[in-house]
Amino acid sequence: MAQKNLYITVLLLFVSSKVLGHESLDSVQYPLVVSTWPFLEAVRAAWRAVDSGFSAVDAVVEGCSACENLRCDGTVGPGGSPDENGETTIDALVMDGTTMEVGAVAAMRYVKDGIRAAKLVMQHTQHTLLVGEKASDFAISMGLPGPTNLSSPDSVEKWNKWKMNGCQPNFWKNVVPVNSCGPYQPKDVSSVVELAKGTCSMRNHLEAPPSNSHHTSLHNHDTISMATIDKTGHIAVGTSTNGATFKIPGRVGDGPIAGSSAYADSEVGACGATGDGDIMMRFLPCYQVVESMRLGKKPKLAAKDAMSRFAKKYPDFVGAVFAVDKNGLHAGACHGWTFQYSVTSPDMEYVQVFTVLP
Repeated sequence: MAQKNLYITVLLLFVSSKVLGHESLDSVQYPLVVSTWPFLEAVRAAWRAVDSGFSAVDAVVEGCSACENLRCDGTVGPGGSPDENGETTIDALVMDGTTMEVGAVAAMRYVKDGIRAAKLVMQHTQHTLLVGEKASDFAISMGLPGPTNLSSPDSVEKWNKWKMNGCQPNFWKNVVPVNSCGPYQPKDVSSVVELAKGTCSMRNHLEAPPSNSHHTSLHNHDTISMATIDKTGHIAVGTSTNGATFKIPGRVGDGPIAGSSAYADSEVGACGATGDGDIMMRFLPCYQVVESMRLGKKPKLAAKDAMSRFAKKYPDFVGAVFAVDKNGLHAGACHGWTFQYSVTSPDMEYVQVFTVLP
């Protein structure tokens, strides 16, 4: 009987050590790459870099750059998402979660390499964000190819069809004329007079805020937002997008906004987002996600909490986030659509795509 009890004790200790060992392995999963959507080639490019010993920042740049070159879904890199003038512009961001440095470009014209331009801003300036044609000048002066026409036959065709449809749908509101391509002017001219006089009106201030999420679909919004954890445990995030299709020229979405499209802190974890950027930047969801994890919430709960805040104010909002903690535990949450994100880590033979239901 004593021998039997001893055998059972030893067996239990063995099983416990295997379970604990497995849990320990699961709790430290890096290097790691996580990305919005099934952008598999981008994830593989980032993985090759980080698995070869590249820093988290360099790996995320390689991953996002691959997506730009592949023109993922026509909404990353050149050749997609024309604005009202038919021009494609680029928004991008990179953030080092160890130093908390950020480099970003917005509404950048004539330069296709958004994520590399963002890294140059972080490396060679004391600024965080450069915009418009001056961002292009900077990127070219730092050695990136340009000036380049960022349009493509597809984007030109899309723009021409939109023009033939009376420039509908568009992102204008409270303007006339409604059913043509403009120019537009405020529908209520008295509001302009009040503004010029320095007075204000209380009309409509209590109305529910409008949402433009009806413009957002699986093929006119996609930001690649990527997080990497390198072999030393350092975390970085990067984003790239050519923005909303038929946006008003000069519009910048949440892609180059730290805390909205992406955020990282190597002491805590990271977040990436995609969806209706005009709404998302009002809530800084990725900053919320990382701070929730800092306070002890698991990635799944942190992601869900961020989405719930959108839903309260904008029930028809469309968007999603992924969250990953510093140990590699990851999860996603979404509202208004089905979301997918991609992951690869040392224990995966290939990139895995996770589906998240609203």
